[in-house]
Amino acid sequence: MKNTITSILFLLFCAIAHAQDPIFTQYFMVPQTINPAFTAFMENTSVGVIHRSQWPDAKLKISSDYAFLNTWAESINSGFGVSVLSQRESFTNYSLSQVNGSYTYRVQLSDYWYFHPALEVGYGSKSYGFQNLVLEDQINIGSGTIDPVSSDPLALNNKAGYFDAGVGMMFNNEYAWIGASLKHITKPNISFTQAGNLPLDMFFSVSGGYEFLFSNFYFTSDAKLLITANYMQQSKFNRLDAGAGFVFERIFFGANVATNPARNNSNAPLVTSINPYLGIQYEHLKFGYSYDALTNGMGRNGGVHEFSILYQFDWEKKCQGCPEYF
Repeated sequence: MKNTITSILFLLFCAIAHAQDPIFTQYFMVPQTINPAFTAFMENTSVGVIHRSQWPDAKLKISSDYAFLNTWAESINSGFGVSVLSQRESFTNYSLSQVNGSYTYRVQLSDYWYFHPALEVGYGSKSYGFQNLVLEDQINIGSGTIDPVSSDPLALNNKAGYFDAGVGMMFNNEYAWIGASLKHITKPNISFTQAGNLPLDMFFSVSGGYEFLFSNFYFTSDAKLLITANYMQQSKFNRLDAGAGFVFERIFFGANVATNPARNNSNAPLVTSINPYLGIQYEHLKFGYSYDALTNGMGRNGGVHEFSILYQFDWEKKCQGCPEYF
């Protein structure tokens, strides 16, 4: 009975936790993970993958992947993209898969500023491994045995599919950008029961960045200081990431700090992790790695590792007014 109650409580915890969208530390490397307005932002064709391994030394290991293909149509000032998001959790065999298509349009506001409105639509699917859980009708109290089969509707509906939509926008010039996005505007139903109604909370984000050139100081003409910030809100949970890094011709490195401004739990720390990152770039290719050093006292869990690789097919092309460090 104790195991049954524990399983039910854990299931309820997962239902809440997994209603939150996957977050990537390297949002500045693949910014379309949070805002579709970054689709084909460099006005060329590009592909990339980012992989996140969270708490690899704990039982509750979470792996997240995001892959994309973007292309730009100069004749209609438009960018098109397709992306695949996947997340897997080891304890309950929970998994999330979603395929999205995105579109953005470029509007020139002045000699230096541009505006990019965007739309994103897709289809998602969530599933649990309910075979690892013991449900109420499986318990035989008199004999003290557990039936292997359950007729509970929850066990018969271990998948939930839904259509999704989101919007985004961004203002930018050659050195700075600021953008906002709103995902799940249709609040799709992600309940695992046919009669259930569990709307997916909307995901709101605001992000910005600025690059300082060091050509007139102590570094080479290719050196830049990149400052970024990213605020995210979903339901009552929020997160603010802020950081800075140096970008040279072949390498880049820096660190972000992840914070929890809402502090829904009075014992929760304001700073949840410190995330150093580094990478190399050479012509078409860019590689990145980051490590989240947790500060919330979770114990030995292995932290969070993130790897990214991006490839630009026509990297020599100079886009109109976009920061070059992308």
